[in-house]
Amino acid sequence: MLEIIFLIFLSGYFIQSVLFVLGINKKFPKIKDEELPNATVVVAVRNEEKNILRCLKALENLVYPEDKLEIIISDGYSTDATVKIVDEFIKDKKRFKRITANPEKENLKGKANAIDSAVRISGGDIILTTDADCELNPLWVKTICSYYKNDVGIVNGFTTQSAYNGFSGMQAIDFVYLLIVAAGTINLGYPISCIGNNMSYRKKVYLETGGYEKLPFSVTEDFKLLMAIYNLKKYKLIFPLEKDALVTSLPCTGVIELYRQKKRWGVGGLGVPLRGFVIMAFGWLVNLSILLTPVFYSDTWLYLAIFKIAIDLFVLFPVHSRLGIKRNLRYFIWFEIYFIIYVIALPLIVLSSRKVVWKGREY
Repeated sequence: MLEIIFLIFLSGYFIQSVLFVLGINKKFPKIKDEELPNATVVVAVRNEEKNILRCLKALENLVYPEDKLEIIISDGYSTDATVKIVDEFIKDKKRFKRITANPEKENLKGKANAIDSAVRISGGDIILTTDADCELNPLWVKTICSYYKNDVGIVNGFTTQSAYNGFSGMQAIDFVYLLIVAAGTINLGYPISCIGNNMSYRKKVYLETGGYEKLPFSVTEDFKLLMAIYNLKKYKLIFPLEKDALVTSLPCTGVIELYRQKKRWGVGGLGVPLRGFVIMAFGWLVNLSILLTPVFYSDTWLYLAIFKIAIDLFVLFPVHSRLGIKRNLRYFIWFEIYFIIYVIALPLIVLSSRKVVWKGREY
């Protein structure tokens, strides 16, 4: 009887995985190079002295028409050497400018405030956001902006993380897996998530929603904006699978930092539509079944557990291949162990407390 229940859970997990794959393989039309719009890259920073130089160097190497790109570093009241490093780097570079975020108020707090402060003064028709710990493909802006046909409101891209051991490698694969879910659901017309370190949108569409000033404050501000634009019902939201639009961020360096990241995402994810909870439920039930394999061991149960792992590899392998990061899959087993543990634990953690600690602040 329990094996039949496991099979039912696994069937739902398999079906939704196939749908994700169908979604991420959707193709979208592009505009010509001469039609590329004016663009603004916004990087919200706070106490990033250890990471910001890596990001600035990547931003400097972006390939885009010189007169059509500006880069705004928006500082959210850093207390370390971040501002000094930024100012020294950009002092002779016309594309760059650094601003200090406006005073915080109501819904405008933290990262959302820093982004909003930059968007309001930006000159680009397209806003692209990334984080201070990110390294960008030189063709990132050009690739993302090439998808802005007149009816497109948002274009998202894939992010992975630097992978050099089991701990970092499992995080890198997890990033891609979560974005497969995000991309699949967005491209099928039913968005549930995105990632703000590789996100873009039309400035006029951002302003049409009222921006972060009008949206309820959230520790996952990118998701709030995604759903606000989706709810306008006027624009297409797309998530192409493009190697040239790949962003690489830095992994969490310790368990506490990783715990806080996952909790922040979990708390922010409480606002997802019902379909998001259905997807999470199948993931939770299947991973719980895997964890219970030694307890309810049988040949059939073991085969079902192996099939679940095969489903994950079926989803991950082609995406990693197309993004040019197939080498990260050497950490696949680490990812499976990590995935089982945190998927089961996260709902319990979020239900016990919704306090989030991020960038030295509590929300």
